[in-house]
Amino acid sequence: MDVNDFDFDLPENLIAQTPLQDRTASRLMVLDKETGEVQHRRFPDLLDELEAGDVLVLNDTRVLPARLMGVKEDTGATIEVLLLKEMATNEWETLVKPAKRVKLGTIVTFGDGRLKAECTGILEQGGRTFKLIYDGIFYEILEALGQMPLPPYITETLDDQARYQTVFAKERGSAAAPTAGLHFTDDILEQIRAKGVDIAFITLHVGLGTFRPVSVDSIEAHTMHSEYYQVSQLTTDIINQAKARGGRVIAVGTTSARTLETIASANNGKVIATSGWTSIFIYPGYAFSLLDGLLTNFHLPKSTLIMLISALATREHVLAAYNKAVEENYRFFSFGDAMFIKPSQRKELQ
Repeated sequence: MDVNDFDFDLPENLIAQTPLQDRTASRLMVLDKETGEVQHRRFPDLLDELEAGDVLVLNDTRVLPARLMGVKEDTGATIEVLLLKEMATNEWETLVKPAKRVKLGTIVTFGDGRLKAECTGILEQGGRTFKLIYDGIFYEILEALGQMPLPPYITETLDDQARYQTVFAKERGSAAAPTAGLHFTDDILEQIRAKGVDIAFITLHVGLGTFRPVSVDSIEAHTMHSEYYQVSQLTTDIINQAKARGGRVIAVGTTSARTLETIASANNGKVIATSGWTSIFIYPGYAFSLLDGLLTNFHLPKSTLIMLISALATREHVLAAYNKAVEENYRFFSFGDAMFIKPSQRKELQ
């Protein structure tokens, strides 16, 4: 399958640069995955699409302020380091700019010298591994020195760092926000629960793959980077019991979707309490083991994310919906509007 099959024209002015003042003020496109019918709604209207007995699964990963600005110890040159994944104690996989200035053994100093990093490995496409050197508690130092790692298509400054964090963020370790979750407030979550919809949490720490484009012509040749996930026994019980009653499982974000499918595809359509690393790549032709519906944002052309939603709702339906979104001036990407891929009507509860 050709990567260009997932391309579409996106005017640059539709890329949302800042979040709306009210998290729930975004628009909501509702896409019927069976018919391709599109409705234009507001985000709070999601309540109308959910039914008692459904399960809404959210990713409670917490974004690290993982963007660090430092200087080379020997020359004073400015170096940007983005922490992506802790490989071992104090050993991190990173993205570096400008990477050509960072060789094996290069030492980068951050802030007042409370944190230093020594390059221990050279990776592809600007990647480096660093050994971190510091005294004290690492995450306290990172909170003091780091910035939120906004995606490269966001060029404006984020005044409130908390707006790149979901209200339910808990488990720190992510290099990017699970952006479909940014639309929720505590109040709307309570309204969802009051309707009889269960809410369950998984954790997937968003990593290197989020920052990597698909650089091959055939999507079958693309390799996803692995990301760490964990699922509790409580979440397992909520999902499996709801599914057994005929309830629908609806993922909030592609990260939740990938976690659920990683586990369910290996366990006959059921979820188990587990943790591990996933590099699952979902694109058209994939047979979903568990997922019924998906709430997501609008994604980049030719990205693995638009491929995933095309597997759920067909490429033709998704691209037609995206073209309508462009015509209707929807806001795209991390701080943009939302799309709800509507599942089939649930079975009668037993």
